[in-house]
Amino acid sequence: MRSQVLVAALCAGALGAGVTLGVVAVSGGLDGGTETVVLDRSTTVQSGGARAPRPLLGNAFDPAAIYAARANGVVTVYAEIPGSGESQGSGFVVDSAGTILTSAHVITSAGSTPVTRKARSVVVELAGGERFGAKILGWDLFSDTGVLRLDDPPGGLERVPLGDSSAVAVGDPVAAIGSPFGNQGSLAVGVVSAVGRSVPTLTSGYRLVDAIQIDAPINRGNSGGPLFDARGRVIGINAQIRSDSGTAEGVGFAVPVNAARRALEQIEATGRVVYPYVGIRTEDVTPGLAERFDLGVRRGAQVATVEQASPAERAGIRAGSRTARYRGLTVSVGGDVIVAIGGTTVEAAADVARILTDRYLPGDRVPFTVVRDGERMTVDIVLGTRPDRPRD
Repeated sequence: MRSQVLVAALCAGALGAGVTLGVVAVSGGLDGGTETVVLDRSTTVQSGGARAPRPLLGNAFDPAAIYAARANGVVTVYAEIPGSGESQGSGFVVDSAGTILTSAHVITSAGSTPVTRKARSVVVELAGGERFGAKILGWDLFSDTGVLRLDDPPGGLERVPLGDSSAVAVGDPVAAIGSPFGNQGSLAVGVVSAVGRSVPTLTSGYRLVDAIQIDAPINRGNSGGPLFDARGRVIGINAQIRSDSGTAEGVGFAVPVNAARRALEQIEATGRVVYPYVGIRTEDVTPGLAERFDLGVRRGAQVATVEQASPAERAGIRAGSRTARYRGLTVSVGGDVIVAIGGTTVEAAADVARILTDRYLPGDRVPFTVVRDGERMTVDIVLGTRPDRPRD
């Protein structure tokens, strides 16, 4: 059983792919005042009334064709951040109004200062070398996504199309374009080595579910750059590497584009982003564990802890009453096992955050189906707004 902590501490082994010039640490972290979003995936970004570029034709993976068709829509981002120095990362243009997606840790001090500060100035360099000033429209620290807009976008600005990260599969070929170490327009290729990863973000103490794991080399300065599928559609934003040395020999992770799209749409609509909040920590239930502790269900998410004064506590959700050892792991037992949320089956701990983030907003009353002492019951929870920092 692998524990899925909804309020987890930042993993010390995760390194951001953004470059901080003249500073050893990579910028990233917690936002002291910004909240985060939940949106309907059916919504399509069409700012400025412009049609998005078409996907490339054919099914063959042709990195040269992807580069030729998409590199002009990839940019380099330079930011001057109070308390963190100068930061350099990557980004990409998503509409003719000059809207750019990047990583939140490229344009804020999140993760490197106690209170998140946005960059005092941002400069964006297009593929041809021309530079433009940009303003920060907002950011989402829970998905490490930042949104910029060029101050005076040129005509004929090239854009890249957004894909669907829910369709990504292990083994799919991918191409990453960005500016590692400031080297603009660099191409890296590889495959998707895992999907549905739950990893700590660089910008909050929460975990990002559905992260895309890749073996394409990702280095500092790649943060915020696009990860393309074989048809030249963006399926993720390159965000971090896990490495003992901090180089590309580690494992790369990209924020799924569906999460970035939610943040973009909400920031454009309201200027901020919100996530629903329950206030629980859950753990995976496996068939072996369920049989060992007679849980009455083969799969689900066992509630290990419930935060005080949280929506879950107010609804009467029961936390684990004790810990036990199971095949080398310490597990929580005696709590409710969540098996469905709003009628959608829950088979693992990560499903809880995934379902809530994809389908619900703060204030929604949501039925949780739980198994308690072997009996199935429904508990309605009125969702709160996720706090900026995990509660102790």
